[in-house]
Amino acid sequence: MEYQELYESWLNDDFFDKETREELLSIKGDYDEVRDRFYKNLEFGTAGLRGKIGAGTNRMNKYTVALASQGLASTIKSAGQEAMEKGVIISYDVRYFSKEFAEIAAGVLAANKIKVYLSDDIRPTPVLAYGIRYYNTQSGIMVTASHNPKEYNGYKVYWNEGSQILDDVAEEIITNIEEIGSFKNIDIMPIGDALVQGYVEYIGNELDEAYFKDILSLSINDNNIDKLINIAYSPLNGTGNYYVKEILKRRGFTNVHFVEEQEKPDPEFSTVGYPNPEDPQAFKYLEKLGEKYYSDILIATDPDADRLAIEVLDENFEYKFINGNKLGILLVNYILSQRYDKGDLPENSIITRSIVTGNMVDAIAKKYGVKTELALTGFKNICSKVSEYENTKEKNWIFGFEESIGYSYGTFVRDKDGISTAMMVTEMVGYYKNQGKTLLDVLAELYDEFGYYNDKSRAIVLDGIEGQNRINRIMEDFRNSSLEKVGDLKLENKIDYLYDETGIPKSNVLIFEYSDNSWFALRPSGTEPKLKLYIYAKGKDKESSDFKIKELDKAIIEKIQKVM
Repeated sequence: MEYQELYESWLNDDFFDKETREELLSIKGDYDEVRDRFYKNLEFGTAGLRGKIGAGTNRMNKYTVALASQGLASTIKSAGQEAMEKGVIISYDVRYFSKEFAEIAAGVLAANKIKVYLSDDIRPTPVLAYGIRYYNTQSGIMVTASHNPKEYNGYKVYWNEGSQILDDVAEEIITNIEEIGSFKNIDIMPIGDALVQGYVEYIGNELDEAYFKDILSLSINDNNIDKLINIAYSPLNGTGNYYVKEILKRRGFTNVHFVEEQEKPDPEFSTVGYPNPEDPQAFKYLEKLGEKYYSDILIATDPDADRLAIEVLDENFEYKFINGNKLGILLVNYILSQRYDKGDLPENSIITRSIVTGNMVDAIAKKYGVKTELALTGFKNICSKVSEYENTKEKNWIFGFEESIGYSYGTFVRDKDGISTAMMVTEMVGYYKNQGKTLLDVLAELYDEFGYYNDKSRAIVLDGIEGQNRINRIMEDFRNSSLEKVGDLKLENKIDYLYDETGIPKSNVLIFEYSDNSWFALRPSGTEPKLKLYIYAKGKDKESSDFKIKELDKAIIEKIQKVM
C-alpha cells in the first residue's frame, strides 16, 4: 500500500483513537509530512525502536509499540513456558508517553500470559539492565530515546544475559512482527486486570538497593582520596537525579551541588534543549553553578542516565570539557593502574572498545598486561563480550567504552552506566586531588608517556528520505574512491566492515588508516538521521596532531560536499 493510501486508512478507520485521527487530519494536504510518516514502518533494529513521537507507521505511538511488544511476546513464547514464567522487566524514562508506552507493552505481554515486572516510577536504563539479572527475567524493555531531542522516544529490548538483544533475537522479533499483519490482531490486557490476575507486578525500592550495593563494590580507593572535592551535578531533567545523589552520598562525597532548574523530570528539556551531555552546550547551567562554588568537577548525565560527561577546571580557572575518548583514557588508566598496584588485576584481563573509539587505551592497557579488543558501535556489542567470557572463562572482562560518553565497569550491569561512572569519576578526581593533581595534569602525563593522541568528531544531520539517500551516496562514494593522500599522510589500509572479513559482525562502517598513526571512520548513525565522522591522529605534541586532524577534516568534508 502506498503512503497516501496508508494515511487515508488510518485517518478514516475508527479503530484508531480520536486523538490519532485528529492529529492526522491536521496534516492533510502536507504531502511531505504525510510521506515521512507513512513511507515505511518504523524499523525494529538490533536496539529496538527509536523515532519521532506521532501518528503514522514511521512514528513512535501506541500502535507501533503494541506491534513491537507482540513481536517480542511471540519470540518469548517460542522459547517455552519457562521463558514466559521468567517474564520481562519494563522501565521508562521522563519523555512524553514513556509511562503509557511501558504500560501498553506490559498489557500486550500480559495478554500473552507472560509475567511482567513493571517499574513503579521512572528509572535509569542501567537500573533496568541490572534488573534483568536481579529478577532472572527472559527479557527487558526500556522505554527511552536516550539523548535524542524531545520529539523522540524509543523502545530498547534486552535479553536474559542482561545486555541488549543481538541480531539473532532481533531477527526473530522482526519476523514475528511481520506475521502479525494488522494492529487489530493484537490483544492488550488493561493494567488493572493484569495486576489482579498476577501477570503484572510492580517493582520498587528493593531493586535500587541491590543496585547501589553492587555499584559500591566497584570502589578501588577510599582512605587515600579527598572526599571533600567540590562537585556540581545535573541530570539534565532526566532520570539520574536520585541515583547519582544517592550513590555519591553513600560513597562519602558530601560537598555536592545540584542544578536546581534541571533536577526535576521535564519531557520538554526546557532548560537544555538538546539533552546530550556529549555537547558542551549542555553544561551552561552547570558552569554557572560551578563558578559559584569553585567546583573541581562538573558532571552531567543524559535523560536515561546511561551516558555521562564532565568538565574540570584548567590552569586559567575556566571549565574544560573532557570528551568521551579522553575520559575513557583516564578511567582505563585509573582502574588498571590502581588494581595493578594492589595486585587485584586478574590474569587474562581484557577491555573492549568500539571500532570508532580512539586507540590510546590499547597502549595503556598493554603497559599493565591487559589486552584490548574491538566491537561494533553500541553497548549491545561491547557488553555481549561479558556473557561470552562468563561462559568460556578464557578472559576476565574489566571495562568497556565508546567515544560517545558510554562506559561500563564491572559485569553486573551489561550496558553503559552513567551512575557507576559518576561514582568512579568522582573517586578518580578525589584520588588525584589528594596527590595535588587534576585530571588535566594526569592527561598531560599520559601524553608525555604514550604520545599525543588527538581526536575530532562530527555529526552531519541529514533528515528525512532525501537525507537517508544522501548518507547512502556518501558512504558509497567513500567506499568506491578513497582519499589516497592527504598532505603528507598516505593511505595504508581501508577496512570495510560491511564487506570485509574482520572477525566481527557486518556493519556499514568504513575506516581509513594512514601513515603516522592517523585514521578516520565514517558510519551512519543507527538511532538518528546523522552521518558520523571520527578523525584520529597521533603526534609528538598537541600542535602536530592538531595539524594532521585539520588536514584530514578539510579533505573529508570537501569530498562529502561534492557528493551531497
